[in-house]
Amino acid sequence: MNLAIRARLTFLYCAVLGLTFVAFFWICDLGFRHSIETTVNDSSRTNLETVRRLLANTASQGDESVRAELRDLSNLWANGALLEVADTKGTWLFRSPQFLRASPSLPQLAANDIAFFTTNLDSSQYRVALGLVEVAGERFQIHAAVPTEPFDQALDRFRIIEKEALPLLVLLASFLGYWLSGKSLQPVNRIIQTAEQIGAQNLSRRLEVPEPRDELRHLTETLNAMLARIEASFQRITQFTADASHDLRTPVAVIRTTAEIALRRSRPAEEYKDALSRILLTSVETSDLLENLLTLARADAGAAGLEMLPLDLNAHLRKVQEQGAVLAADKSLSITLRTPDVPVWVRGDEIAIHRLLLILIDNAVKYTPHGGHCEIALSQNQDHAHIAVKDTGIGIPESDLDCIFERFRRADRARSRETPGAGLGLAIARWITQMHGGTISAESTLGMGSVFHIRLPVSASA
Repeated sequence: MNLAIRARLTFLYCAVLGLTFVAFFWICDLGFRHSIETTVNDSSRTNLETVRRLLANTASQGDESVRAELRDLSNLWANGALLEVADTKGTWLFRSPQFLRASPSLPQLAANDIAFFTTNLDSSQYRVALGLVEVAGERFQIHAAVPTEPFDQALDRFRIIEKEALPLLVLLASFLGYWLSGKSLQPVNRIIQTAEQIGAQNLSRRLEVPEPRDELRHLTETLNAMLARIEASFQRITQFTADASHDLRTPVAVIRTTAEIALRRSRPAEEYKDALSRILLTSVETSDLLENLLTLARADAGAAGLEMLPLDLNAHLRKVQEQGAVLAADKSLSITLRTPDVPVWVRGDEIAIHRLLLILIDNAVKYTPHGGHCEIALSQNQDHAHIAVKDTGIGIPESDLDCIFERFRRADRARSRETPGAGLGLAIARWITQMHGGTISAESTLGMGSVFHIRLPVSASA
């Protein structure tokens, strides 16, 4: 059912309220009928008891005296009550005219018993109390009737009021429900209107938070938090795109300029070779940058496709040390490795773990002066493997430690001018660590070196 929430709430409210009114009127009708039945039964029983007392007082005075008293009593009942009395022989001592004309069939009773039934007497409905009583050794049958017509008319009027009032109440409740639902949904409409106005140009705008601490306030706060995350992600993407464009524009410009200069006039073979060498070196750096960009793009898209298998970090670090030694040879750096005597098993992707460690070794080599030292240490506690990569390099300012794992972020301008790179390595390292359920952090003293710490969950066995 494609209805607005306001219409659905109103329909549901009316349906529930209509059913409630029907149940209420039905219970009232049931209670009314029960009250009428109790009232007429009590009234006819009271009349029967009055006749019984009269018989007890006058039975010894003879039948004529009893008839006269019963006649007087019947005339005194102004509410339309009727009676008839028969003696032991079945002779009627007194009968109201309605009993004479109707002659209803009455049930047989035991002594001192009272029964009730409803019958029509002279085209009117009566509730009759039947009693068999013993007075002064004689048995009398007493029938006392009370008209139910006034009560039936009251019940009929109540039912007419029910039928007329029910639609009006439901209609009134519908308008009230529609107004209340609209009032309740006003904050939602404001949220919708504000959300429709938020776009890429004004992501900093937020929804108005309602005053009451209810579900709508919680929804608004949740949406504002979501908008904050979207804004932060959008800013990162915008910054990422700007930084990537800047870092790609420079090598492309170098390649183009070098080629144009080389082709401007005829040159010796050595100059062409030198130009091609510069173009090749710049192309390699550009390829590495593009590969890093693609890696981060696949990570953002959740399409990394890592193959998690048991790895022995002990053996793996020895291979990385050998490659690091090649990188460090030009700067006369020494790289040492400290590992335990037993394998340290983790579940991870071999290529990704290798890249993670090589990024840290490459950073240590880049920022450590000639003749410096790098150390790789591996240890294991109960449930984590700890890798520490320490160097004696230029260090990282304390103010930059919190942002070095962000994309295109480098510690300072001096580091950027002196060493190549786009500032993506540590961002990739953090992503790889997180994908393996681990953490990465850094501590550094400016001018004395840095230490990068990696913690990975260990695997039970190979």
